[in-house]
Amino acid sequence: MTLAMAAMLYAIPHRAAAQYDFCNSRNTSYKHGERLKFKVYYNMGFIWIYAGDATFTTTSKDLGGQKVFYIAGYGKTASSYEWFYKVRDMYETYVDQETMLPVRFIRDVNEGGLKFKHDVTFDHSKRNAVSAGKDYQIPACTQDVLSAIYFARNIDYSRYHPGDRIPFDMFLDDKVYSLYIKYLGKERIETKRGTFNAIKIAPLLIDGTIFSGGEKMTVWVSDDKNHIPLRVNSPITVGSIKVDLMEYDNLRNPFDALVSLNN
Repeated sequence: MTLAMAAMLYAIPHRAAAQYDFCNSRNTSYKHGERLKFKVYYNMGFIWIYAGDATFTTTSKDLGGQKVFYIAGYGKTASSYEWFYKVRDMYETYVDQETMLPVRFIRDVNEGGLKFKHDVTFDHSKRNAVSAGKDYQIPACTQDVLSAIYFARNIDYSRYHPGDRIPFDMFLDDKVYSLYIKYLGKERIETKRGTFNAIKIAPLLIDGTIFSGGEKMTVWVSDDKNHIPLRVNSPITVGSIKVDLMEYDNLRNPFDALVSLNN
């Protein structure tokens, strides 16, 4: 349930325009007080079983005189499912409200008994990241794994064609990855919550504790100015998962992508 949307970079059309998105975009998609809650379903080839929850919140804060968004993502398995695989993941990022670049990133993970914690601070003026007391050089506009998701919500997908890859750089596990999000087009999607007009994208994953590397995850985001995730489909080490948006509060823009809600 890490939701680490990451990929190796390829030569692509519109690359200059795509890189501009990540270095010069301004936030138009979310605001203080936004809350998104998702349900996670697991499938081994027969039926979909409720397996856990993930919640993302956004709060405006002052960090040493700097206006930031504090974004927190928390994922956990359902208690009835923990006999198989227990997850308690907490991701936190502090994002500069003007530049949309991360200032600090904290990752506290417990997946199947594997526990680790990372705490990274960024100095983008010096193109530097500090993790566990060590300095690392980073490219301009480098994101962390959580800030990248929110930064990607501000991409103007109307500028791209199906198959285009939108590149960016991410600092994760003390390494810089050159990554992309692949734009797949638009479609109407039916989820556990309802029916929505959606933008379809595919991040190529980095190998992790749950996900294997490759262009295997598919994400649908709302086809409106919010670009909130509606559904995530992905194979995992054993079986596959489906993540559906179930609750949303304090969206910045009208939820124009909504067609109808299920009772």
